[in-house]
Amino acid sequence: MSATEQRTADHRRVLIVDDEPQITRVLRTSLDAHAYDVRVANDGDTALQIAHDWPPDLMITDLSMPAMDGLELCRRFRQKSNAPIIVLSVKGEERTKVQALDAGADDYVTKPFGINELLARVRANLRRAPQEEGHGGVFEDGDFHIDLDAHTATVRGRELKLTPKEFDLLAFFAQNPRKVITHRKLLAAVWGANSIEQPEYLRVFVGQLRKKIETGSDSPSYILTEPWVGYRFEPEGATQH
Repeated sequence: MSATEQRTADHRRVLIVDDEPQITRVLRTSLDAHAYDVRVANDGDTALQIAHDWPPDLMITDLSMPAMDGLELCRRFRQKSNAPIIVLSVKGEERTKVQALDAGADDYVTKPFGINELLARVRANLRRAPQEEGHGGVFEDGDFHIDLDAHTATVRGRELKLTPKEFDLLAFFAQNPRKVITHRKLLAAVWGANSIEQPEYLRVFVGQLRKKIETGSDSPSYILTEPWVGYRFEPEGATQH
């Protein structure tokens, strides 16, 4: 069992990165009150050093920081860790959200935010993929083998390197094969109810997941788009039908 798995849910490590002392003070106080183990960094370089010496279970970072901005921090952190990343920013436009998600973030919260919403996002990002009642353990169907407990997945015998949210999304697809799943249901299941109005999440993460599981064809065969509705997962590959 890894060191991360040995830590209880009440003492998960959270790294906060922000150059505004009042923000880090509020976040640290709130997370401490909920029994998280918290470290704070005021810039990207310090954050990477802390993450190296004290691997966090989750990182919360601002986007606008001197020297190294939050996007670059996400990219460099993601090279070393699969821990979830929540980005905070005063910028709420879709383009900025997509840039953050493309850089490796798992979630995006716009300032100002309610602390209860942020705590809900922290819990959602730290928990494992949501499981439908009656499902769990190992999913094996078509070209896919997914171990929900070990958080591992293979396609056509090839092991996939997935971020936490990519795995959560694939796991939910796997638990609901050959069904049309609406955008709202996917967003609520993987990111939580607070994210159901964030369609850019799905566009980015479905695109990332397709790059990792498809055979290179321009036409997806496993995750199919149902226009205006959602997506459908075909474990055998739609071209084989």
